Amino acid sequence: MSPEVVGMIGVGAMLLLMMLRVPIGIALGSVSLAGIAYMLGSRPMLGAAREMTFAFVTNWELSAIPLFILMGAISFHTGLASSIYHAARLWLSRLPGGLAVATNFASAGFAAASGSSLATAAAMSKLAIPEMLRAGYHPGLASGVVAAAGTLGSLIPPSILLILYGMFAEQPVGKLLLAGILPGILTAVIYAVMIIARCKLNPALAPPSDETISMKEKVSALGSVWPLPLLIVSVIGAIYSGLATATEAAAIGCIAAMGIAGAMRRLSFRILYDSVIETLRSTAMIFFIALGATLFTRFLAITGMPEMISSLADFAGGNPWLLILIVGLIYIVLGMFLDPLGLLLLTLPIFLPLFEATGFSLIWFGIIVIKFIEIGLITPPLGLNAFVVKGSVGNTIELGTIFRGLTWFFVAELLVVALLCMFPIIVLFLPNLGG
Repeated sequence: MSPEVVGMIGVGAMLLLMMLRVPIGIALGSVSLAGIAYMLGSRPMLGAAREMTFAFVTNWELSAIPLFILMGAISFHTGLASSIYHAARLWLSRLPGGLAVATNFASAGFAAASGSSLATAAAMSKLAIPEMLRAGYHPGLASGVVAAAGTLGSLIPPSILLILYGMFAEQPVGKLLLAGILPGILTAVIYAVMIIARCKLNPALAPPSDETISMKEKVSALGSVWPLPLLIVSVIGAIYSGLATATEAAAIGCIAAMGIAGAMRRLSFRILYDSVIETLRSTAMIFFIALGATLFTRFLAITGMPEMISSLADFAGGNPWLLILIVGLIYIVLGMFLDPLGLLLLTLPIFLPLFEATGFSLIWFGIIVIKFIEIGLITPPLGLNAFVVKGSVGNTIELGTIFRGLTWFFVAELLVVALLCMFPIIVLFLPNLGG
């Protein structure tokens, strides 16, 4: 049996295991170890498992992941992130669809503290959807904006997905985090323009607010918002200025989050304990999956699959944009079924050699991959963000209504991807400026 056939059998076996609901980390690891043992023998397999596991967990850049998770957990449990929604609601509620617009931008702010799409969607579902429904907003718009804006957690720094992408693609994590800023802002702005336009054309989607809010109330609300921007600026500023690596910036973010929460008298031992436990659980899950993906990368390399996949560039007739389209469709389809982390780590060993062969900037490609993953998170029938929102609202809103509400956001995401493909400078401007 040729090595390439072994590789294809391994990929098929791994997909079968995931269809059978085997955890993705176990599916990746078990197939990889079995494949390496078949190709090289049991002793090399054990050696690879030992050496690669040690090399992975001692990678310095990966220490940014638990630090960023801890920063987000402290921000969430102390209320630093939720206060931004209150302020956005007061300032934007007079716009057509103002509460939805406020939810959109508040989700972007929350994403900058949590680094997780699913966490952003879950938190904003409880904060924003009940208020929009009370105001008479259409359930599809109310739930759709939360599910869609929650995807910004995959893109806006500190993105856990971008950190892992940087490690596997051997790209500077700091530059990747900077590269996600402008596309994240662009996505939030296009969402907001789309919401305002729809509600202007069809006021029944979001009845105009008759609430009278004084300037004093608006200014007062900003007083509770300053901690989150300060936290974000402390992290991004440290990376952008070159004063700190991504890992050092994550440590600065943790210290800043605890310092701000302590100064506001919101930090307690119980909150700190819950945040640490949450961080340990999330980090263990991420590392377990990533270890499986690392072994899977070695298995594919032994079988020669990367070289075979790179030859697929000829299938596109030398047209790199056709490759982007094909890869995008694959990501969107798989994104309906897999969580973002599993999808990223499953596909990178397969697609990275392909795009290295085409000469694309791997920093730009990383942002495009995250955008495709975002689209998969809101694509029916199994877009995970929609199910997160459904789990938060219970029987208040039907799942079909949520997916119908996501249709316009899906179109907006495609527009953003098209702009990023036509104007790569949107992605590369800050990384290049930062040196």
